Amino acid sequence: MTEETQGQGFGQEPDVPSDATADEAARVPGSADQAEPGAGGAQAREAAEAQLADARRQLAERTGDLQRLQAEYANYRKRVERDRIAVKEAAIANALTELLPVIDDIGRAREHGELVGGFKSVAESLETVAAKMGLQQFGKEGEAFDPLVHEALMHSYSPDVTETTCVQILQPGYRIGDRTIRPARVAVAEPQPGVQHSSSDEAEGSEEENGGPEQG
Repeated sequence: MTEETQGQGFGQEPDVPSDATADEAARVPGSADQAEPGAGGAQAREAAEAQLADARRQLAERTGDLQRLQAEYANYRKRVERDRIAVKEAAIANALTELLPVIDDIGRAREHGELVGGFKSVAESLETVAAKMGLQQFGKEGEAFDPLVHEALMHSYSPDVTETTCVQILQPGYRIGDRTIRPARVAVAEPQPGVQHSSSDEAEGSEEENGGPEQG
């Protein structure tokens, strides 16, 4: 190999035509653009980071969608369970409402001493089943009148009461839980007009019962 050949093969930059474009110069082996391998790695890292950020964004969106679906499903189950309980309670209330006249007859028969023999066993069984289904009786003499649970059929005045009071239970009321299926039908008495009950009157009555005030 001659010295001329060696000089052309080593230690010399490749010949680039003077009228060559930038793209043509870049394609020439050993050009300045190919001498910077770090630029390509930086672009690759930027592209990877952009893809990772997009993947994270999509993951956050899918996670949010899943959480919303779970919340909607939980609310749906609660509504279904609430509706199921309401339908059940309504069905029980309707059935027991139809049985109230029979239960009233049983109560009247018991008051007159006619609840005997086989009829007594059947009646008690019916009352037991109704109680297991949640039927509760209410209404007592002497309790304060409440228009939400009482129905006044008779009215009178009495000096013995300080507020409107149920003095007679004409027909007991029934409820299932907090739901009243029939109000108690009662006779009520109101305080006698012109009669005032004060603490001093009560104190005087107490002293009279004890024999009067003590003498010093």
